[in-house]
Amino acid sequence: MTTTKNIVLASSSPYRKELLNRILDDFICESPDIDETPFPDEEPVEHVARLAEQKAMTVGINHPESIIIGSDQICVLEGKILGKPHTADKAIEQLQACSGKTVNFYTSLCVLEGGKEGQDLSVVITEVKFRELDKGEIERYVKREQPLDCAGSFKCEGLGIALFESLSSKDPTALIGLPLITLSESLRKVGVQVI
Repeated sequence: MTTTKNIVLASSSPYRKELLNRILDDFICESPDIDETPFPDEEPVEHVARLAEQKAMTVGINHPESIIIGSDQICVLEGKILGKPHTADKAIEQLQACSGKTVNFYTSLCVLEGGKEGQDLSVVITEVKFRELDKGEIERYVKREQPLDCAGSFKCEGLGIALFESLSSKDPTALIGLPLITLSESLRKVGVQVI
């Protein structure tokens, strides 16, 4: 059964929009305006799940009869959340800190169906093992790909993949920003067939 409800992606991320376009042709995007500051003593998985749910619920107020998709992602190195770098210097600093280490990416997903109680909320963890990187290659990478709006300071769908020794995830697109395997399952639960 295919739903006739509108689908809204609660995001202004061009990466999430591009990913959602892989499985859906017809949806709109609306940017949620929320405070993404972690609560005191909030664990990373709790933080990222809360943000996905809050984004979906905030946008859902304007679209009560729609299916809302909220998502968020954080990068965690040695228990510390690494935000988007926004500057080349900060990106270089983040990648130097990640060199030779394992970094966890938490990508959350919340799907709300307007007019119904509850939501489908999940978090996909991707483990990335960075190879040993020298400062010169980090600087060349940042200059070439400009990953200033990306958690972890890289774009794995581009040249950033060359920074890794390995990665492990049950949902490969989660690392780009939207876990499509998980999302497809959530959409099927609310009557949206993507195939």
